Amino acid sequence: MSPVSLLVVGAGDRGTGYARWALGHPDRATVVGVAEPRAVRRARLVEEHGIAPENAVEDWKELAARGRIADAVLICTLDRAHVEPTEAFAALGYHIMLEKPMALDEDSCRRVVTAVEQAGVMLAVGHVLRYTPYTQALKAVVDSGRLGDIITVQHLEPVGFWHQAHSFVRGNWRRTDQATSMLMAKSCHDLDWLQYVLGQSPERISSFGRLSHFTPANRPTDAADRCVDCPVARSCPYSATHFYGGMLDRGEHRWPLSVVVDDFTPQTLDRALRTGPYGRCVYACDNDVVDHQVVAMEFPGGATATFTMTAFNKAADRKTRIFGTRGELYGDGKSIKVYDFLTRSEADVMPSRQGEMTAAGGHGGGDAGLMDAFVDAVATGNPARIRSGPRDSLASHMAVLAAERARLNGTVETLLAPPSAAN
Repeated sequence: MSPVSLLVVGAGDRGTGYARWALGHPDRATVVGVAEPRAVRRARLVEEHGIAPENAVEDWKELAARGRIADAVLICTLDRAHVEPTEAFAALGYHIMLEKPMALDEDSCRRVVTAVEQAGVMLAVGHVLRYTPYTQALKAVVDSGRLGDIITVQHLEPVGFWHQAHSFVRGNWRRTDQATSMLMAKSCHDLDWLQYVLGQSPERISSFGRLSHFTPANRPTDAADRCVDCPVARSCPYSATHFYGGMLDRGEHRWPLSVVVDDFTPQTLDRALRTGPYGRCVYACDNDVVDHQVVAMEFPGGATATFTMTAFNKAADRKTRIFGTRGELYGDGKSIKVYDFLTRSEADVMPSRQGEMTAAGGHGGGDAGLMDAFVDAVATGNPARIRSGPRDSLASHMAVLAAERARLNGTVETLLAPPSAAN
């Protein structure tokens, strides 16, 4: 069987990371084209994968204009630029791996689903948490009945103080009007994951949260607009010079430093921090997304769940407690403990570990798991290999949008039953 041929649309860290899977599995997939407006990123992918020069272009429309020249496409553009390329490549017959979120509003999400269903192509949304060995082990416990009926769930995403500062205060996802809500940009993973683990979508949802700390009101006295010139940088945990400079000194030439510079030298980093967005004081940015949020959900049958995201912690794996009528489960992203009410004994479940639960660590095997499933689905024509298809992803996106409406309006939102596939 010939390797599945792939195009990459958007050669940022996510697109580059997914494409790199093909380098380790040359008998299963090969990258034959890239569309990326930044020359240095485009050239890097060309060199890594040996892409023909004529298939390395700035605009994805140039690749789409050639018809179908590959089996599938990885669409990893910025969040607001997902719908149009998805519609175009679906119409050409490409199977699609679409980075999360699939789109930012209900109409756009439905356009994505309609496009792939009408074209008869497969879609895998980048909900990588569904594909980790940890998730599969935890879901197996839930599905086995060992916990009895699930009554309530507590789920925590400890975003981490430095990750919040990098991505959601200084970075591309700092503003709702330029990107999307924090819940959609970061935590759509979590609401999707809860629905996957529980096997159902919520019926009612509410939410509370706000931007509390990263505001001008909390700016230290005498703080400068940029960290490189700041007299209080030594006492500030959010200092860009300390964080990014420390990564450079340690030789950590990866995300998130790779977002700030393309050339890993002290001179390039100094210039970026003096002139670019990542050198700004976290109390002098134009950010407006929340730095903490709680979502409460009620599921059919009465089970409840709470989800908490917060910036104010050491970045760590997600933590989950599931309470059932026969037992209790605790998972910390690495291991799982199951307490049995009848025997009053505790059992450990140790899934295989495949990297850290970060973008740099491949999301604990989730990135590789997604690519493995997607490429296999394309090679065999079997969409059942995909755990994050269009309808499941649409349902979880609807929950995210409802939760954000609830936060903004102070309401309890009622969700319709998950939509069925189009005839």
